Amino acid sequence: MKRIYVFILILFSTFNINAQSLYFPPLTENDWDTISPSSLGYCQSEIDSLYAFLDSNSTKAFILLKDGKIVLEQYFGTHTQNSNWQWASAGKTITSFMVGIAQQEGYLSITDTTSNYLGNGWTSCSPAQEEKVTIRHQLTMTSGLDDGVENNHCTLNTCLIYMADAGSRWAYHNAPYTLLDNVIETATGFTLNQYTTQKLKNLTGMKGAFVSLDYDNVYFSNARSMARFGLLILNKGNWNGNQIMTDTAYFNQMVSTSQSLNKSYGYLWWLNGKSSFMMPSLQMVFPGSLCPNAPSDMITAMGKDGQFLNVVPNQNLVWVRMGEEPNNLPVPFLLNDAIWEYVNNLVCSSTSINNQPCNTYSVQLFPNPASNILNIKSDRPLSIVEIFNVQGQLIKKINTQNKETSISISDLSKGLFFVKTSLPNGYQWTGKLIKE
Repeated sequence: MKRIYVFILILFSTFNINAQSLYFPPLTENDWDTISPSSLGYCQSEIDSLYAFLDSNSTKAFILLKDGKIVLEQYFGTHTQNSNWQWASAGKTITSFMVGIAQQEGYLSITDTTSNYLGNGWTSCSPAQEEKVTIRHQLTMTSGLDDGVENNHCTLNTCLIYMADAGSRWAYHNAPYTLLDNVIETATGFTLNQYTTQKLKNLTGMKGAFVSLDYDNVYFSNARSMARFGLLILNKGNWNGNQIMTDTAYFNQMVSTSQSLNKSYGYLWWLNGKSSFMMPSLQMVFPGSLCPNAPSDMITAMGKDGQFLNVVPNQNLVWVRMGEEPNNLPVPFLLNDAIWEYVNNLVCSSTSINNQPCNTYSVQLFPNPASNILNIKSDRPLSIVEIFNVQGQLIKKINTQNKETSISISDLSKGLFFVKTSLPNGYQWTGKLIKE
């Protein structure tokens, strides 16, 4: 069931929110204008509930911006405003942005074959197979290289093995993405940090740097720097009148569906509100939106341990979460979606409207996480309930004619699973289950 939250404050606004001017904090100062939460109708009790949930889930920093101004900013434990933390895979979006800058400056074209910059033999593919891999394939996770190797972060040519022709298979593969950094350095003649500092950080006031950890280049910064990047993306690559990304075609492609295989993926950005999505390590296409609780126009950067940068253009909203996450998932969708439940409830005077087309239905999984018994409750009689592991293998299946049923999961190992339910008319719903 898709829930659309209608805020009373917005209902009675007389202007288009997208036309409202954005605030940008100074480049060299720590000052940042704020908005009182109460002026937006936020309830203190709901703010406290959000913070309690964040604290209980190993959060280190949380910032929420409205119209560019800080509404909420909270740090947990010993973490402070000046503490640096990893972006993990959320940092992929910086690389995506910098590829666009390099293209607009004429250093490269994303249609170029990657071998032009990494040299022949950067993979273990045949010359003909390798020649098909372009920069765009690296941006869209469609290189065709085998993500099932022992270490899919490994950037050595011996780790980069052919599985399918470039463009024919989507797979969340870290190594081809990481090698985009080498592409940028070869094309521009600058190190990745030099180029990012000149073309992004100095122009937005961002702090931080890429740090080499094993095969990966991981960006570290404080939470406000992540929020600054979100504000830049919210304003379509323009920082306070300075159009940093002038290649508007690239920007629009970056935050739109980039290929037909995973509709919820752009150029290293995740996209909400699409009709289906894929997940890391799986070759399954799941129906529905990536984060059902989030606005449909959300574009998001997500990284291991719950590094989130969520940008919502229609609401002029950006929020950031940094920290850890107990389930050790490469892209923890569940935690992001769970935080959105609390964000949605911040406004005191809000109503929820059911907007349920005839081909959708509501399903509840509880408890979730679960240890022994999983209960499934639907608002319509079900016909089939199936449980899949993260490799897409069917683990359990039951037939039913009821709205409510239960399945024993005591024999399942701990981790993430997917529950798919079907109606007699063929309509399906897919949800995520954590086994404790």
